[in-house]
Formats: sequence, structure tokens, C-alpha cells
Amino acid sequence: MPRMLDVSDEVRAEIGDEEADRLLAGETAPGSYDCTSCRTPGDSEQERTSTVLFIGDETAVLAFAHAGCLPSQVVQVTEEQLRGAVKSIAGDTVGLEPDVVVPDKAVPEQAVLGVTSGLVLIGGELHPALVVEPTGPIARPGATGTGDDFLPLLVEQGFMPLTELSAVPPVLHGWSVLLAMGRLHAVLQPGSNGGQPVAWWQAHQPLQVTDGWRAAANKHQQVLMFAAPVGSIGRQPREDLLRDALDKAAANGKLVGSALPLAGT
Repeated sequence: MPRMLDVSDEVRAEIGDEEADRLLAGETAPGSYDCTSCRTPGDSEQERTSTVLFIGDETAVLAFAHAGCLPSQVVQVTEEQLRGAVKSIAGDTVGLEPDVVVPDKAVPEQAVLGVTSGLVLIGGELHPALVVEPTGPIARPGATGTGDDFLPLLVEQGFMPLTELSAVPPVLHGWSVLLAMGRLHAVLQPGSNGGQPVAWWQAHQPLQVTDGWRAAANKHQQVLMFAAPVGSIGRQPREDLLRDALDKAAANGKLVGSALPLAGT
């Protein structure tokens, strides 16, 4: 049965017309898959699905995503990231080239990033903030241990370790928060080799934010992003409780943050 697949011109150019046609005909595409963006199940027989080709130095992995999460595209990644993903896959499905793997799941099962929006009072002024906490430990790509490298990975990207929330953290250039039509769509990070920004986190469905949060974001033209390892913040029902949790995480050395420029309105 033909699949509801989107294969962009750049993906077609990489995999070739023959393989692209086989995918569109349903010969090599999976029916069900886990979206490489939001990690929830998808079905290429029932909903529009994007083909996303991850390319390393020597290896390429074809993954699938809900069309509403990601467009069909080619993404340059490190070889270490790809090999870490491939190692977790039992049984390679080879169909493009000898070194190109086409699994149902191109990325190993991983923790989901929980994102909470709220206003944080710093220096007597309210700032729009996003608090990111994964649902489980985040391992370094290719790592085989059980450690949590979430904060070290973010520090390597330029986020600052915070011991207290007494001042606005510095701006992290190249990263941004995408707000469109009053809703939160994504946190963007720099693309490979100076290319277009790519989604570090993307909402499966755009998230509604409060009028106050949006007004503060438009005023400051930036959003503060704080991140903490699993179990540090939790789901707080009120902004004052969220602030208390942030202060405790900072005091315990479990908080990083940066100010990210606002993209959109």
C-alpha cells in the first residue's frame, strides 16, 4: 500500500530516485514508526509522514517524523551520534547503500524533554522563562553507561551553570525560541557548519502561553531557558512553586540557563 510520505528534493538527491520511489510505493517504508522529533508513534499509512535523513561522516540513517513536527530534510550530525543510534538497533534493514541503515526507529529510545513556561522574577522584573526537564537520564551519544550527561552536554553548547537566580543569564547567540501566532513552537539551535537553525526541541502541537508570558517575551525580545536533570524540578502547578524548585536546583548545582533571543511574536 502506498505510504503518505513526503520525500523532499534534498532527501531524494541523497538517496537516489530509485530508493525514493520505493519508499513512496511503500516497499521499504515502515507502516508504524516512532517520530524522530516528538518520539510518539506515527503511522505512514494513516497520516502525512516526513522522511528525515541524518548524515554523518561515513553513515546515513533514514528516520521518519510526523509531517507536523518536521519537514522532510537532510540533517548533518556527527558520526558518533549516528553510530550510537545504530548500535541500539537490532537487525539492520539495508536498502540504500551498504553503509546506509533504514530502521523503523532511527534513534534509540530516549527520555522526553518536558517543557514548562512561566514568568520568573529577577531583579524586580518579570521575565518569560522555559524550564526544561527530561523524563529520564540523558546519555551522551554513543555512551553505554547509565550516567546522566544532560547538563554537561548543555554546558558544552554554551549554557551557563547557575548557583542562584539573582541576575539574568547571558545571551546564547545562535539559539532562539520560536513563537508564532502566540504559541510556542520550538527551541532552535545552530545548524551544522553554519547552516539553517534546527529544532533542539519541537512541540508536537504548538503550546499555548499566557498573555503575560507573551507580553514579557515581546518586551524583552528574549526568553530565559533553564534546564535541570530529571527529578530536580517536577511539575509545579504555580509559578511561585516553580521558582522555589528552580532556586533549590540552582543551590544544589543542578541548573543551567541562558537567555535565548525571541524568534517570531
